[in-house]
Parts: sequence; C-alpha cells; structure tokens
Amino acid sequence: MSDIARRVGVSRVAVSYALNGRPGVSDDLRERVREVAEELGFTAHRAAVAMHGAAADIVGLVLHRTSAELRSEVFRRQFIAGLQMELYARGFGLALQFVEDLAEEVAIYRRWHAERRVDGVVLCDLRVDDPRLAAVLDLGLPAVVAGGSGELPGLANLSTDEHAAAGKIAGYLAALGHRRIARVSGPAELAHTGARTGALEATGLLEVATVPADYTGEAAAQATRRILSAPARPTAIVYDNDLMALAGLGVAAEMHIAVPHDVSILAWEDSPLCQLVHPALTVLQRNITDYGMRTAGLLFELLDGHPPRSVRYGNAVLVVRDSTAGTTRSG
Repeated sequence: MSDIARRVGVSRVAVSYALNGRPGVSDDLRERVREVAEELGFTAHRAAVAMHGAAADIVGLVLHRTSAELRSEVFRRQFIAGLQMELYARGFGLALQFVEDLAEEVAIYRRWHAERRVDGVVLCDLRVDDPRLAAVLDLGLPAVVAGGSGELPGLANLSTDEHAAAGKIAGYLAALGHRRIARVSGPAELAHTGARTGALEATGLLEVATVPADYTGEAAAQATRRILSAPARPTAIVYDNDLMALAGLGVAAEMHIAVPHDVSILAWEDSPLCQLVHPALTVLQRNITDYGMRTAGLLFELLDGHPPRSVRYGNAVLVVRDSTAGTTRSG
C-alpha cells in the first residue's frame, strides 16, 4: 500500500479508503489507485481486511468426516463442486474444515465469527435437535442449511423432497411385486434418515425393515450379511447411498445370492460406479452439483440483505438398471 501511495502521490489512508470502497476519496482517485494496484499486482490480505470490518469473501463449510472418506463419497464431492462453481462466480473462496463432533464444529463457527474469517457458513447433515442452529443464530452468522424438511426460523435452507423420492421407490418396487423389503439407512441421528423412514412408511405400499448404518461400505456389508442370512429374507434391499449399495452387491455375490433373481438392490443415490458394476444398479438420480449451486445461491441472498428462504428441492429421477426385477416370492 505504501508503494501505491508513492506512485499516486497520496497517503496510505487514502489508498485504504479507495481500495475498500469507503467514502472520503473521489471517484477519479479511487480509479487511479485501483489501476496502480493492478499494475503492482497488489492483493489485500483477507484476514487484515476482515479485522477492519470489510467482507472476507469466504464461505465456511465444516464436515464430520475425514478427507479419506470424502474421496469415496461422490455425493459430497459433487455438492462441494457445485458450491465452488457458484462461489467462484461471485469472487468468493471456500474454507473447508473436517471435525469429529458437533462441539468442535460449533467452536470453529465461534472462532471464525470472532476473527471475521467468513461471511457465512453452509451447514450439512442436519441432526435431530441440532445444536448448531441455535449457535449460528446466537452469533448472528449468516447460514444456509443443506437439508431439512421444512422452514428453519432465521435460517435459509434447501431441503430435499424425500416424500417424492420415497414414493418413486415404493411405487416402483410394489409394481414389481415386492411387498416386504429391507432398507440399509444412514446414521439414525441424521434428520433426513428419519425423514426417509417416515416417507417410505407413509406410502403404505411396502413393509420396510430399516437397519441403521453409517454410509460406509464396511457397515453396509455387515448389515447386508445379517439381512440375507435371515430365515425370512426380503425380496429387495434399498440402500441410502451408492457406496453402501455397491458393498451390498458384493456381499450378495459372496453369498451366491443372485441379483436381481434372488434379491433386488436399489440405491437412493447415484454415482458412475453404479453403472459400471454388474449388474448395474437401479438408482435415484439427482443433480447434486446443481443442488450445491442453489445452496450457495440461498446464502448469497442472505449476504445481499434478503430475508432467509426455505426452498424444497425435488429433482430425483428413478433410473432403472439391471439390479431390480419382479419377484415371484411372497414376502
């Protein structure tokens, strides 16, 4: 900034005012300062700018998973890609951090807010009675929730229409003759896990036995072995994500249970691997990148001074492949 001040012939204070859009300098001087700053390759230090009350141009995202888990989780990678696309279009960056529990996540929000590191945050994996909601509201930290099933007072959220998705799954399997199925779900404490359970039951088309897991292949494999070893085996298994469905397909092969002749398999999420395995998996397919972009868009509405909105996102499409078929077994 001293170099810019010398080149333009003004004080450092005037340079600061010009670069930060503050009143007190003329438009001509502001333009001249910006031209010189560009010539010199000057970039403002974000932390220093934030300490002076200016926007950080950063959005925060905290995830309860390791970076290794993120590599195998297609849904979250596509979601982050969508966020990044929208953030980049607005000149924003993404602060991504991994934690082990909710207390650590709330502590990060408090630190980010105190140090003015971020302008707003995206909350994922909404819990039942989630303490993060009250925390960000108390801080006055702009936040959008990716998930949930309804309005969250004071917060923006982009929820998924689990009732529509469950209706497509249940209607399709019932039309094939399935009556009693199993579902390997995500963690029970997640709000959308309960929403999916309730949505499937509400269709009244199937008898569903839900086995909680944790989205990993290991947990899904254990659950699948128990399900397929039961005396009264279900005629179909629905998995809450693609990775668990792929693990379940592998277990069926190990146990010499033919898919889809002996048991049908369906995944609530899609990924490229679902098309490459044999048999290819029937899935619910959504544009997750677009979901991430729309989540960022709702946060920008808050940052632009608009009131928080709750928007229902329901673009799931049932893609039928080779892992599902009609059944002649009663169940």
